[in-house]
Amino acid sequence: MEQNLEADSASRSGVATYVVEAVVAFLVLVIGIVVVVSSWKLGAGWTTDGPGAGYFPFYIGLVVCISGAGILYQALLGKNKNTEVFVDSEQLKRVMSVLIPAAVYILSVQIVGLYVASAVYIALFMAILGKFSRIKSIITSLTVMTIFFLMFEVWFKVPLFKGQLDLLSFLGY
Repeated sequence: MEQNLEADSASRSGVATYVVEAVVAFLVLVIGIVVVVSSWKLGAGWTTDGPGAGYFPFYIGLVVCISGAGILYQALLGKNKNTEVFVDSEQLKRVMSVLIPAAVYILSVQIVGLYVASAVYIALFMAILGKFSRIKSIITSLTVMTIFFLMFEVWFKVPLFKGQLDLLSFLGY
């Protein structure tokens, strides 16, 4: 069993886990530095009427910087460096098959609105990734979004974003 795992991990190629950890730690460190500098500009000191506007964010940014620097140190110079492959091509392909459609969905919400974009997203996701029939996917997505439309727009009277094209204006909402 152990030989299979070793052979499997040896056959995988990609970026080592410690490299990904170092990149993320560096980004956390940069975010912490931005918070510290911005908070200092706001006023991170104590004023006559209490803490300045940047007092608490400054110290939170400082903790984020220390955490990021510690993780960066461990990732690059630590004794127990994780040299296993972070993600192989097959795993990355699976993640991207969800991430890319989600990004397109978010962008399409801005144009066609939440209801239309969600109906298309549900139908395509069911048909392509779920391998459901097209008709079942379309019926399910239209049913779900019709229920959501009735629930939010009609019953709760909470309008959701309809997009720049406002394709549902013919309904009077």
